[in-house]
Amino acid sequence: MHWLDYSTDNCSVQRTMNIIGEKWTMIVLREVFNGVRRFEQMRGHTGISEPILSARLRTLVDAGVLDTVPYQESGRRTRHEYRLTDKGRELYPVLIALLQWGDRHCADQEGPALTVHHHDCGEPVAAVVQCEAGHRVEPRDADVFPGPGAQRAG
Repeated sequence: MHWLDYSTDNCSVQRTMNIIGEKWTMIVLREVFNGVRRFEQMRGHTGISEPILSARLRTLVDAGVLDTVPYQESGRRTRHEYRLTDKGRELYPVLIALLQWGDRHCADQEGPALTVHHHDCGEPVAAVVQCEAGHRVEPRDADVFPGPGAQRAG
């Protein structure tokens, strides 16, 4: 396969980046994965401006990555919490991969600000690329083929 022979108009990476590629979106997802579900808590913990946070949450809800669940505190109007959908939970390896990369290349000299460990055994969590047979795969070990949705360029 010659990569340049095929169009990228329907590329899954490109379409995914349309949903999660905006600045702050992965930070919003980090918050939700870590149990922060309410708008004001997210805004206070991250420092994201209200309009940007609203826009990111709306995009993630519209894409089916997050659901809204109503709640009401005594004497206040009904508001919504943001919860991951199954589709949203599938982004967990992406978040872990970004964390791993950041820990290796962007952490403070003292080390990473946080670590993630498996609840059952206590071992560190890692994102790993592997084939269906369980072999770890590096970029040089993979071949790319046109899929059923591939379209010729030009």
